[in-house]
Amino acid sequence: MATTSFPDASPRKHHRDAQPALPALRRDAPRSASASASRAVCTVRSFPDNLVITSAEPEFARPFGLSSGEICGYGLLDLLHSAVPDRLREQFVALSSGRQPRFTEKVTGKDGTGVDFHADMTAIAVRGLAGGTSGAVVLLHHPAAAAPGPAAPAPAPMAPPPATRPVTHEGPLLSALDAQVLEGVARGESTVQLASRLYLSRQGIEYRIGQMLRRFDTPNRPALVSRAHALGMFAAGQWPPRVLPERVKP
Repeated sequence: MATTSFPDASPRKHHRDAQPALPALRRDAPRSASASASRAVCTVRSFPDNLVITSAEPEFARPFGLSSGEICGYGLLDLLHSAVPDRLREQFVALSSGRQPRFTEKVTGKDGTGVDFHADMTAIAVRGLAGGTSGAVVLLHHPAAAAPGPAAPAPAPMAPPPATRPVTHEGPLLSALDAQVLEGVARGESTVQLASRLYLSRQGIEYRIGQMLRRFDTPNRPALVSRAHALGMFAAGQWPPRVLPERVKP
């Protein structure tokens, strides 16, 4: 998953020449890297220059032969392309202007060996304090590819599972109200919209979002949504986004 932000966020946004050059092809990168992640997240900003990637999970960067730190600063539109020229840029223009809250597009990129890979990309607008679009969360889904090879041997009989097994959660548990706030942020709702829908003050909404920013160790709303997606807090393939029941305190 990656995060993008729009005009006022990145110091790189005014200096496109300062962006790092596209990486040299890494011959030691596995050719199957593009199929290694079923869901990956990053955040982007600096629209409409080139949608600079500001943070990314390792699963997002790995198909390009990069680390999560190395991919930051690259333009998303330099790494991913659609079959129709300028289609992605037009979709992001609509996202930035508020004409649509999200979109999904089939894209193509190159892995660390220079081989094309295909994925489904979903971009979700994230609203800032004033209600305008402050950035976007970008998710990549790589369709499972069946690799030819010898038939796997029959698995050995498995021992029955223990009577009790502790359930672990990667992400924090949220209160029901915090889960509603997080869902609203992921839908692109502004502070005013959240306050009106949840019958809270704007200060109350900002307080709860601030608490979640600290709990998820993220600096802003796009990064919060990005992190929540990467931790599997949301039900997969569902819109509007819903926090999984097991991530909500009983």
